[in-house]
Amino acid sequence: METRLNAYKASPDAIAAMTRLEEYVGSCGLEHSLIHLVKTRASQINGCAYCLHMHTSDARKAGESEVRLYLLSGWRESGLYTPRERAALAWTEALTNVADTGAPSQDYEQGRAHFTEKEFVDLTLLIGTINVWNRISVGFRAVHPNDRKL
Repeated sequence: METRLNAYKASPDAIAAMTRLEEYVGSCGLEHSLIHLVKTRASQINGCAYCLHMHTSDARKAGESEVRLYLLSGWRESGLYTPRERAALAWTEALTNVADTGAPSQDYEQGRAHFTEKEFVDLTLLIGTINVWNRISVGFRAVHPNDRKL
């Protein structure tokens, strides 16, 4: 696969704005392990190899277990995720697939049971941010590093 264009060079101001949003999300108070799971799950749904490479690598470096990363796409059938993580993953799927789901009340209410209002807004921004990054990477065909050490 070949990169279509380099968004960082083509529109540095836009990427700088996205980077500032990313910085906010990373420091908003949500658990870093939760942030990694949400970014990875949205990237799985969107088929973003570049982001999957980045976020699974980051998650492993932060101490996430291999098995939780392997089972993430089947989280509903696994007992390895906390109720808070499950609520975040349900909201991630609902918003990443919003055209099909309409953000169901059940997923909203499950999220509200586990997150404060601020945390839920921050979680929603996290989901929106990774979805934008996925669209940049998939749309412009960002190529992940060829890391043979994995």
